[in-house]
Amino acid sequence: MDKKFDTVLSRILFDKGLVEKEVLDAGLREIATSQESLASFLLRKGLTTEEKILKAFAEELKIDYLRLSEVPVERSVIDKIPVKFAGYYKFMPLKIDGRTLTIACSYPLDVKTQDDIRMSLGYEIQLVLARENDIVESLKKHYGLGADTIEKILAQTPQEQMQTREEAEEKVEDIEKLAEDASIIRLVNQIILEAYKKRATDIHLEPYRGRIKLRYRIDGVLYNATVPPEIKNFFSPILSRIKIMSNLNIVEHRLPQDGRAVVKIQDQTLDLRVSFIPTPYGESVVIRILPMKMLFSLERLGLLTEDLDTFEELIKKPHGIVFVTGPTGSGKTTTLYACLSKINTDERKIITIEDPIEYEMEGITQLQVMPKIGLNFARGLRSMLRHDPDVMMVGEVRDSETAEIAIRVALTGHLVFSTLHTNDAASGITRLIDIGLEPYLVASSVEAFIAQRLVRVVCPDCKEEDISALPELKNLIAQDLKSNSPQDVKIYKGKGCEKCNFTGFYGRTAIYELLLIDADIRNLITAKASAEEINKMATSKGMLTMRQNGWRKVIEGVTTPDEVLKVTQAEVFALEESAAAEASDKAGAKEPLKPVKIVQDARRDFARLDVRLNVRYRIIKSEGPKKIGGIEHNSVTENISAGGLVLLSNEPLALGTVLEVKLELPEEDKPIQCLCRVLRVEEIIMDKTYDIAVCFLDISGAERARFNKFVQKKLTEGKKEI
Repeated sequence: MDKKFDTVLSRILFDKGLVEKEVLDAGLREIATSQESLASFLLRKGLTTEEKILKAFAEELKIDYLRLSEVPVERSVIDKIPVKFAGYYKFMPLKIDGRTLTIACSYPLDVKTQDDIRMSLGYEIQLVLARENDIVESLKKHYGLGADTIEKILAQTPQEQMQTREEAEEKVEDIEKLAEDASIIRLVNQIILEAYKKRATDIHLEPYRGRIKLRYRIDGVLYNATVPPEIKNFFSPILSRIKIMSNLNIVEHRLPQDGRAVVKIQDQTLDLRVSFIPTPYGESVVIRILPMKMLFSLERLGLLTEDLDTFEELIKKPHGIVFVTGPTGSGKTTTLYACLSKINTDERKIITIEDPIEYEMEGITQLQVMPKIGLNFARGLRSMLRHDPDVMMVGEVRDSETAEIAIRVALTGHLVFSTLHTNDAASGITRLIDIGLEPYLVASSVEAFIAQRLVRVVCPDCKEEDISALPELKNLIAQDLKSNSPQDVKIYKGKGCEKCNFTGFYGRTAIYELLLIDADIRNLITAKASAEEINKMATSKGMLTMRQNGWRKVIEGVTTPDEVLKVTQAEVFALEESAAAEASDKAGAKEPLKPVKIVQDARRDFARLDVRLNVRYRIIKSEGPKKIGGIEHNSVTENISAGGLVLLSNEPLALGTVLEVKLELPEEDKPIQCLCRVLRVEEIIMDKTYDIAVCFLDISGAERARFNKFVQKKLTEGKKEI
C-alpha cells in the first residue's frame, strides 16, 4: 500500500474503533524510516485483519469490497486485459461496461496509477477492493498458473525461435540453454510452489494434441489447474528443466525415466520423485511430493481408541510379523513408519528395505532396493539379518521367496513389519498361501493383518450437518453398526470455504480393519479355511470391518458416507437383492413415481439445453434389484437444465433410483455435484442404450444459479453442441 495512505488509514481505523490510537501512533513511528506500510505492520503484528482494513477503506471511499471467489468474470474481459498489466499493477479485471473497466485491488490506487492504467488500456477505471490473496488466486484461475512468466518469455523470445517439439529435439543445446533460463526456472518453481501451497501430493503434466494439462492430486483427488495455452510452446524446456533437476538424460524422449530431486520451499525440504513416460504428443511427467521427514505419529493416524491400544500392544511384541494390506496409495507405508517411529529408541536396532525409501528417519537404517544390480527384497533381507536387527520392515512381500524369508525371520525372534496388496485383512492370509507359503508357517508367525484405506476429512471450518442425507442411508449405517437407531445417526458435510479451496474436505485419515491372529483363527488357517470363513470368525469376536470403521467416522463427523463408499465399494452398500428387498420392506412401501417433465421444478421451470457434456454417476440407492455402491460410470448428457438432465446409459435403471452425479461444465474448474432421482427411462432401440432422465435433489441455490447461467448463456449464443 502507498505510504501516503498510512495517515489516512490510521485515522479511519481509529474513528471506527478498530485499533487503539497509541498502537497506531507507535506503528507510524516504527515504519517511518522503512518501506513497510501501516497496513503491513498491523497485519504482521496480528492487530487487525486485512478484511477489516479493506472494509474500512471501502466505506470511507464509498467503493465496494468484494470476495472475488463469489464474483464471476467473463472470458471476454480476460482476453482484453493483458496479464502483464494486471500482474504489474496487482489488480484483477472484473467487468467491462462500455468504456468503463472495473478492477479489484488490494489497496486504494492513487490518481497517477489510475491514469497509467487508463492510458495503457484505454478504459475509464472503476475501483473495488479485495484481499491480496484473493486477487493472486483469481489471476491464477482466470489467466493460468505462471501466465505472467510465460508472457515475459514470449516477449523476450523472437518468433523465429519458436519451435515445434520435433524441431526442438534436433537442437538439444538450445533446449538445455533455455531450460537453464531464469524465466523457465521460475515457471517450474511456480508449478512446484503452487502444489506445495495447495497440499498436493502429486503433480501431473500431460501433453495432448495442441494443449498441455496440469493437474494436482489433493487429498487423493485430481484437480485441474488453469495454465495459459502458450505453455505448449515451452513444454520441452520445462521438461528439460525437470530432468536437469532430477539428474536425468534430457536427450532421451523414447524411454521411461525415473529420477529424484530435493528442493527447499519456505522452511520445508521436499523430496521429489520424478517419473517420465513417452506419449504420442510428448513426454508425460508425474512428480510425487514427499516431505523429507516423517510427519505422522501413531496417534494421528485416525485410529479408534480401542484400535490404538491394540496397535501399541502389537508393536511391543518381541517377535512375529505384522502385515498392513491395501491397494497402492492407501497409506500402508505411512502406517508402518508411524509404528517404527513409536518404537524407535537407542535400545533397538531397526532396519528397513524399501522400494523406494519414502521418508528419512533418524536412528533407522534404511536400504533401497536396486533390481538393476540384483539387490531385491529377498537378497536384502538375508544381508539385513547379519546386522543384528531387533525390528525389520520389508516394504512389500511380492513373491514366495521374500515371503518365506520374512516369515522365518519372524520365527527366529525378530519383529517384522511388511505390506501386501489385498482388499481386506482376511484375504492377506489366502494371499500368502497362494504364493506358496505353508499354512502352518503363516499361522505360527503372523500376529495380525491390518487392512486400511484413506478417506477425505470434512473441513472443520465449514462443517455442517447434512440435512439432505437420505433416510435409507441412515438406516443402513444404523443397521451395519448394530447399535445406533437411525434417528441418532447424524451425517456431516463441508459446504466449502477458502481453507479447503471450496471442496468441503481438508486432509485425509485412514479407516482400518484389524484382524488379530488368535488360537481360533490359527486353527482356521491351518485347515486352509477361506477368507470368508476367517472374516466371519473374526467379526464374531468383535472385529470391525472397514465399512463399520468408516461408519463410526461418519457419525463422529470426520468424513462423509460418500468417502466410505468410494474406498470400500466392494463391501459397502453391496446389499444382496434379498437384503435390499428386506430393507425396502422395513422402510415401508413407496408410491410409484410417475414420469414427469425433466425441466420442471417444484417452484419454477428452467430452460433446457441440448448438449453433450461429460458426466459421471454412481448408484447411491436403488429401487430395483440392482446393487448399489458400485463404481462410477462415465457417460454423456443428452440435454441439461438447472432442474435436471438426461444422460445416456447402457443399462436401464429403476424409477426412483438415487444417483450421485458429477457434471463437468466447459471452462469451469469445479464440477456440479449433487444427488439425483431417476424420473424416466426410455430405451433407444437402435443402439440398445437408454435415456435416463433425472431431477436434482440436493443442489444448492448457488450451484443451481451457476448451472442456469451456463444454460442461458449457451442458448443466447445459439450453440447446440459443445
